Amino acid sequence: MPRLSFFITKHSQEILDASEALATEPPASKRMDVAALRDLLRRILNGIVTTLETPRLDAERDQESRERVDGEALTAVSEHGSGHAEHEVRSDAALAEFRALRASVISLWVKHQQDPGSGDLEEIRRFNEAIDQAMAETLAQHSQDVNTARDRVLAVLGHDLRTPVSAIVISSRVLLEERGLTDAQLEMVTVIERSAQRMTHLIDDLLDLALARNGDAVRLRRTSTDLGALVREIGAEVGTTSRGAPITVETSGVLTGEWDRARLAEALTNLLSNAVAHGSPGKPIRVMASGDDHANVTIAVTNEGAIPDAAISGLFDLMKRTASDPIERRHLGLGLYIVNRIVEAHGGNIDVRSSNEHGTTFRITMPRDASPAPA
Repeated sequence: MPRLSFFITKHSQEILDASEALATEPPASKRMDVAALRDLLRRILNGIVTTLETPRLDAERDQESRERVDGEALTAVSEHGSGHAEHEVRSDAALAEFRALRASVISLWVKHQQDPGSGDLEEIRRFNEAIDQAMAETLAQHSQDVNTARDRVLAVLGHDLRTPVSAIVISSRVLLEERGLTDAQLEMVTVIERSAQRMTHLIDDLLDLALARNGDAVRLRRTSTDLGALVREIGAEVGTTSRGAPITVETSGVLTGEWDRARLAEALTNLLSNAVAHGSPGKPIRVMASGDDHANVTIAVTNEGAIPDAAISGLFDLMKRTASDPIERRHLGLGLYIVNRIVEAHGGNIDVRSSNEHGTTFRITMPRDASPAPA
């Protein structure tokens, strides 16, 4: 048996005790079961011992061998990451336990060694590789579980908010139909109704975000849709809240196809609302929808005003948005992300061009048929 693996097996209890003392956040946290955590770390050590005892082969076969034997420890590593996420322990604290485990093994090993040789150095190298792999697996599992829990909260929040917001929308519409309201009262109820509608859109975006982050594709219900009529409808609807910015709609070519009408309405509403919010106040917004001879349709939304070059690359990617982004400072910025997801689900794509001279144009291109979204 290699000397390091024999040493770890013989001194495992001492190693775990030293690791606990070195960890920046001791496993004896009130939120963690100490015995269970120590058992997980012991199982991880056992997996590392198995790796050290596997004879070195050529590079390709050695990789296969390490993947096979390390699989015995992956369950413990996964449970380690999940346990810390479940008990709201930070990822850096979880990784600190591996750093402490590494330091404990090496320091105790050096202390007990009297005549280290080249073979011992190779064992230390392989030991470090195994620890690094375990740390990576733990961090991945921890991040996955934290993100899943957060997205579940978003989904539940969005679902629970639907009922009270729907009540506000319905109540405000009833009041708008009542006679006898003063002009001031009518204006206030109108603002309430529009704000509630905006909240409904935000809730839909939250639910879509939760699904997207869980890896679920946007679900489509395709029906025969007149895109020209839909664009005119959404243009008129958003135009009622456009702060005086006129919205013009132009259509040409064949604009019927198999699409999810509700999803496309959501995407168009988000695009036009974005143009209203970030275009030059009061300046016209132009929507052009056209169908070509290649079974594709194009929708272009243009507003005056330019987007900074540094912000364009991250417009559709939540992970690239920063607090310094002027768009991000005003709202969560989910709208364009959701637009992109809906367009991709329809097998299409969206791009943006922006300059001080020509303004900003978001262009959607989609097939008219029911082709599945690209993998």
